[in-house]
Parts: sequence; C-alpha cells; structure tokens
Amino acid sequence: MQEIAAQRYDPSAAQAVLAWRQLLDDLQQGGHSVEDRLARVNAFFNARIRFDDDIAVWRTADYWATPLETLARAAGDCEDFAIAKYMTLRLLGVDDSRLRLIYVRARIGGPGSQVSQAHMVLGYYPEPSAEPLILDNLIRDVRPAARRPDLFPVFSFNADGLWVAGARQSSADPGTRLSRWRDVLDRAHAEGLALPGRQP
Repeated sequence: MQEIAAQRYDPSAAQAVLAWRQLLDDLQQGGHSVEDRLARVNAFFNARIRFDDDIAVWRTADYWATPLETLARAAGDCEDFAIAKYMTLRLLGVDDSRLRLIYVRARIGGPGSQVSQAHMVLGYYPEPSAEPLILDNLIRDVRPAARRPDLFPVFSFNADGLWVAGARQSSADPGTRLSRWRDVLDRAHAEGLALPGRQP
C-alpha cells in the first residue's frame, strides 16, 4: 500500500500509510484493551484527516473513499472517517459482528435545535444486543450511544448484514442494497487491504 500511495500520490501519502501501519503494528502487540484500540483508532483518523465535502475532495457529490485514498488526500467526509476506522479495526481482529457503520440524523445547534443533517458514525457492539460505543469524527472521545442524544439512528450495516430500526433485514446483502459499500470494499481489496474473512 505504501508503494501504491507513492506511485499514485506523493511521498506524504506514503508517509501517512506508514504511520497507519505503525499504529496497526503497535495495537497488534499484546496488552491493549478493546477500549484502548477504539480510542487510538478514533484519535488517529480524527487528528490526521481534515473534514471536507466530497465535492471539494473528489469533485463528485458522493464518493466513499478507501483508507488509502483518505490518508493520501488527508481529507474526507463522515463516511470516509467511518470506513477507515471500520477497516482498521477489522485488520486489528475485531469481529465484523461487533462493528456497524451507522447512518444517523445528527442534531446541530444545541439541545433545543430542530436542525439536523445526515451523518455516519461507527458503532462497536460489545455484544450483539448491547448499547454500542460510538466512534465519530465530530468529537474526540468514544462514547456510549446513550451519551450521544444528538444522534438519531436511521439504519446500520457491515460486511455481513443490514439493520433498520435495530432489526436485521433477512437475506439483505448490504453490498446489494448499498452499491457504494460493495465498491469501496472491492477497491480496498484491490489496493492490498485484506480484511479478515473477505474472499478475493
């Protein structure tokens, strides 16, 4: 991936991939709790990636970037942050069943505001029916969903399924329902990112 970054982009992109690999190597060593891994991965991307809209970064209205693309541009929108964190945690051995990308309506402007906007976060579920911990590019720390009253879930998904209103959709392949999700998984694989359990 470093070679691809250097060829497609510039030396700074290769350096960003190297820093990501160093994070992965460090967190793969023993002694790191799940909470520590979540916090470190969340902080890494929140500090390294500047939020910007797809139209500014990719010259298109809606583009889901691979972690390599996000690191190379050092910019992305909420989907790009959530995808990079999801794939990083999968590489660290976190089971897919514990992770979901969650589309939410995020209330902006304070507790009394009626203004909301579409947003994506990453949820970590200690158990399938447990309250998730939320990794978000809008705030620094990882918080339980109950401590994020500004977020209103719409649906969630991972490589294995799709959930609406908390209920798994029977025989719903998120790759079929979410073509951008299937596309970003395929592009990440082509870039050399081998997620556990994913076949070529």
